[in-house]
Amino acid sequence: MTDVSIAHRDKTLTLTLTRAHKKNALTQQMYIDLANAINYAQHDHQTRVIVIQGSAGCFTAGNDMEDFATIARNKAESISATEQFMLALMESSLPVVAKVEGLAVGIGTTMLLHCDFVYASENARFMMPFINLGLVPEYASSYIIPRLAGHVKASEWLMLGEGFGAQDALNVGMINGVLAPDELEQRVNHVVNKLVSLPRMPMMQTKQLLKNNLEDVKKHMFSELEIFVSAMHSDAAQEAFSAFIEKRQPDFSAYV
Repeated sequence: MTDVSIAHRDKTLTLTLTRAHKKNALTQQMYIDLANAINYAQHDHQTRVIVIQGSAGCFTAGNDMEDFATIARNKAESISATEQFMLALMESSLPVVAKVEGLAVGIGTTMLLHCDFVYASENARFMMPFINLGLVPEYASSYIIPRLAGHVKASEWLMLGEGFGAQDALNVGMINGVLAPDELEQRVNHVVNKLVSLPRMPMMQTKQLLKNNLEDVKKHMFSELEIFVSAMHSDAAQEAFSAFIEKRQPDFSAYV
């Protein structure tokens, strides 16, 4: 049984995270399902746009920590399923629209940096708490966020791991709009319908032109990822994972 609903209707591929009882926290299998769906859509001429959304009023709480901690404790040399998904998203030739309600934590915020249109509910809450887990930023967030928000705001979000609201995200250009909950779906549907009505090839070519720095972004991402994987196996990260699972505050005093 999958925790990702994959629906194709009216030339639109809609990917819905359906693990509501865990606030749509992402597992390795969910990443694989998302990656496969996005990659398949590139070769399906009946698909014009991809929509990513959560269920039950929540986008995603980020990685499933027990799942992620297992990878770290097994000393895996990569997080290949996550990487597959993020590369599929970054390299997608089709426009990607994100509908964000409630929490968008960790990779829930990071993935939005690689979408083409992002609309958020007024109650949306973004957070990249990698530092709180003894980790570093991921998937080019340390490249993109300073360029959007400036160094000091990026430091606040990435070095302090502090959360921020939808209006802050809008102010720095991370998202396209902030809407009341009952208006969010209407706005997303309007954008999707407009995209579907436009010619497919010029749309894909326009996206390619807009993302002309993709190779620079990917180069930074792989350098960042090498540090991330190393940090994931550090004593500080192991302490953070244990503390999360044991429902206590981590103690980083013994770790440099």
